[in-house]
Amino acid sequence: MATKVWGIIVSDVVGSTRTQDVRSVLGAKLRIATIAHLGEKRIRLPYAVTAGDEFQTVASELRQLPGLLFDLRRRMRPLQLRIGIGIGQISGQLRPPVNQLGGQAFEFARVAIEEAKEGRAHPGKLTRFHSENDQFDLVTNLIYSLHDALVGTLSQKQWKTVDAYLAKGRVDLAARALKINASTASRNLSRSHFWHSLETMDVMKRIIEWSFPKLHESVQKERIA
Repeated sequence: MATKVWGIIVSDVVGSTRTQDVRSVLGAKLRIATIAHLGEKRIRLPYAVTAGDEFQTVASELRQLPGLLFDLRRRMRPLQLRIGIGIGQISGQLRPPVNQLGGQAFEFARVAIEEAKEGRAHPGKLTRFHSENDQFDLVTNLIYSLHDALVGTLSQKQWKTVDAYLAKGRVDLAARALKINASTASRNLSRSHFWHSLETMDVMKRIIEWSFPKLHESVQKERIA
């Protein structure tokens, strides 16, 4: 059994009954996200639809979680996601399919997404973490409650500007790709709270490192079948 602490993502689609052929839309988007996130080494196993509109994966390491969550929401739009993240150990060998794995991290992820579902009366709260570290959970869930409220208001125009900036790496190049002026692109990024999102991701990486000091311990390598 691996002693490494893993981050498990369990997610479903908000309002899936209002999306026509949601399973096909979800599957197509997850295939693209899997190729990108495996290539970027953000995840260890492919995304797998486990039941209805729900899917799971394993982050490659805990520090990948903040960026992974943002990029997953970006890639999956216009589908809106409810996400539960469990941090803990995994039982047995780490290999696909992800829905055949178990252990503490999966149990915590299930608790987290159920907590997110209980918050349906507060639609801005779409991300929940659960671990053995109560202080980490308290701080992280507060941060993401605020962050989700910000990014949940983005328009398609703002998301397209974010996409272009991430692809080009500069505001002027993003503006050129979108055929808009640089001031409009800069304004779209500011109104999308993109700079706040980058700061959130950076701060969360640091909080994860402080909260889980065993993160850097060497562990036995698992072979993915």
